[in-house]
Amino acid sequence: MTRPSPEVQAVIDLATAHFPPLGTEMTDIAEVRAFFAARPQAAVAPLPVAHVSDEDADGVPVRVYHDRVHDDAPVVLFCHGGGFVLCDLDSHDGFCRAIADATGAVIVSVDYRRAPEHPFPAAPKDAYTALLWTARTYPGRRIAVAGDSAGANLATVLTLLSRDRGGPAIAFQALYYPMLDPTRSRPSHRENGQGYFLTSDHLRWYWDGYLPESADRANPCAAPLACADLSGLPAAYVVTAGLDPLRDDGLAYADALTAAGVPVEAHHYAGMFHGFLSMATALPEAAMACDAAFTALRKALDVD
Repeated sequence: MTRPSPEVQAVIDLATAHFPPLGTEMTDIAEVRAFFAARPQAAVAPLPVAHVSDEDADGVPVRVYHDRVHDDAPVVLFCHGGGFVLCDLDSHDGFCRAIADATGAVIVSVDYRRAPEHPFPAAPKDAYTALLWTARTYPGRRIAVAGDSAGANLATVLTLLSRDRGGPAIAFQALYYPMLDPTRSRPSHRENGQGYFLTSDHLRWYWDGYLPESADRANPCAAPLACADLSGLPAAYVVTAGLDPLRDDGLAYADALTAAGVPVEAHHYAGMFHGFLSMATALPEAAMACDAAFTALRKALDVD
């Protein structure tokens, strides 16, 4: 079984110390968010991006980034992670700036409604509304969807909705350690359920808040691995981490897409943990993984 290097373990320990103990001692959502907001932040200046603005996408708040002025620049609709419960535009601001800087694309980051106040299907409804707004605001441009963790779930759902509703067309999906299966039944949920930052307690608490109705747990728009037909979806780039409870969610989805005839580029980082792409300044392997992921996104969108 893969073990983290001392350098990776130190980052895991630091991240764990600054994260609320969800599903155990702390369960009140207001308390959890207060704890999360009060975490110490690294004193790092944000990566400069030429344009950043908060916009209203037909009632859904979004933040738009672009680093170069091109009238035909493609667009990446980004959905943040956080178990459908935590995080927001600010928590993923640095990551979106990095994507904008590396790809030259316009990034539209979606501030979808969060559970438990707004359980499923509020988040995918908001994400699809933002997708429609994006297609109307940037007509004729290639659009990719991307997300990390729960946000990668929403990105996959957007490809299903786009296919089944006749648009808007999506050219590519970038899925970073996706959270796809509320049954949490695959081996990685047991093997990596404790000790690597994201835990089985966290995931149970997230899914319970997002899907309080048991019938929704088999709905492909909540649990994409339950979808019987993945054919006709856009090509995918899937990142998984060996120490992540969600490892097997991502691996299974990559396999299912491949079986359905969808082109997939899967990258597995055996010694990494959930959320590692956001640790690029601390971990050289995370920096290399970000470079590979963003380069693939740029190539898929054919950015000049």
